[in-house]
Amino acid sequence: MIQLLLLGTAGCHLCEEAEAIVGNLPPDAISLETIDIADAEHWQARYATRIPVLYHPQTTSELCWPFGQSDVNHFIEALMTGYRLEKDSMGELQVPASALYAAQTQRAVENFPVSGLTMPPAFIKTVALVKKTAAQVLCDLGELDAELADAIIAAAQQIIDGQHKDQFPVDVFQTGSGTSTNMNVNEVLANLATKIAGKPVSANDHVNMGQSSNDVIPTAIHISAALECKRSLLPALAHLADTIELKAASLDHVTKTGRTHLMDAMPVRMSQELGGWALQISNARARLHATLPRVYKLAQGGTAVGTGINADARFAGQFAAVLSAETGLPFVPNDSFFESLSSQDAIVELSGQLKTIAVSLMKIANDLRWMNSGPLAGLGEIELPALQPGSSIMPGKVNPVIPEATAMVAAQVIGNDATITIAGQSGSFQLNVMLPVIAFNILQSIELLSNVSRLLADKAIAGFTVRQDNLQHALARNPILVTALNPIIGYAKAAEVAKAAYKQGRPIIEVAAEMTELSVEELTKLLDPVQLTEGGINE
Repeated sequence: MIQLLLLGTAGCHLCEEAEAIVGNLPPDAISLETIDIADAEHWQARYATRIPVLYHPQTTSELCWPFGQSDVNHFIEALMTGYRLEKDSMGELQVPASALYAAQTQRAVENFPVSGLTMPPAFIKTVALVKKTAAQVLCDLGELDAELADAIIAAAQQIIDGQHKDQFPVDVFQTGSGTSTNMNVNEVLANLATKIAGKPVSANDHVNMGQSSNDVIPTAIHISAALECKRSLLPALAHLADTIELKAASLDHVTKTGRTHLMDAMPVRMSQELGGWALQISNARARLHATLPRVYKLAQGGTAVGTGINADARFAGQFAAVLSAETGLPFVPNDSFFESLSSQDAIVELSGQLKTIAVSLMKIANDLRWMNSGPLAGLGEIELPALQPGSSIMPGKVNPVIPEATAMVAAQVIGNDATITIAGQSGSFQLNVMLPVIAFNILQSIELLSNVSRLLADKAIAGFTVRQDNLQHALARNPILVTALNPIIGYAKAAEVAKAAYKQGRPIIEVAAEMTELSVEELTKLLDPVQLTEGGINE
């Protein structure tokens, strides 16, 4: 059913003309209902200046005056085929009838069928947050009508709350400024805000007022990265460090053979080994905190090239202040918008810190895999929680799946950093032109590291058990313990004792008692593995 909305039809030549055009449609083309909205205040507020209007209630598609016979024909055809016609500065094209977006988004969908990867939800929500904040500031500055601003703010909040997720189909690999994504959000918000306000809201003139893709997208990259670090990564790393420290404290009594070059070395306590892991993660958090102040500096207000053209001089400062109040993060305008638009150095730096975290997690994951190896032919020092069958053909096999997943995440993040590094170099004159892939990769890295850090803590480190029998067997037969005798018998004699113990496969204390003047009692004290973990000279 199509509704022809008219206002005061008596003596209205536009209404008569519209009825004549629609009357030329074949009787079986589509059912038509003519409505005079003279007494309908809601319809009048929305359409009074655009009457006559062809309106399709099921899709909320509309064709406003002026229109001709061909326009009506196209409109009806689009509805019958599941599409509607939209226009932009390049002409008209078909858009899915149910889509909230318009022509520029559709062009991007058709132009970039590259990967099927779309911008992360966290990024889309952040662009909506930029639009919400901008509308508030522009209203406060008296530049944007309060009714339109309220409608844009309400529409943006819907996106921030996670609604309409399917309305952002633009591929990551698009125009390097991210214009397609900016316009995608602008068009969706304009559509939603138009319905809320009951009057037209323009994607360019209202939602994008005082803004450019060239400052919106860099701003959204910084904001989304900072927010996701605050919400996800920093808490996840804190949880991992705490879990490691608790496990280390519970294993302070466990002494094991240390290893360098994967070869037997002097003994360590397991608490010391895990303490190294914990400090790696604590240092990672400190590095993030040291980097984030540069991420808090925003491009918004720089508009197209960094000069601030078409933006009120007060806009950047007020934007950052309103955003800080909403997010709790200390955002400020960057000292140079030219730096903000032409480079992504702060995100390259942040990505480097994420790469360092990945390297730390890879080391911890590989240590766990080695310690868990076996259970018979490997080191067999610990037993990780059994989470799932490890083989489709070998019954009873259980694999270290969480450390393996962690290692893969680390590899992905390291690869993402390489992409961000190359993309960060792609600032030509006043604009970086690899912004979408920077946004995608930095947010993916943060998400992956956040998720896998919690998995590593909860499903691997917190629950592993120590195989004390294996540890003690290896420790008792470790000839490298003879290192503690260096100050007493000298390096050369200690080497002879170690080689003999290796060759004979006997405990070091027995061999040393035969080859030196030290008694078994003295050797037992000097070579006590627990004492040796304390460092210093054992006399």
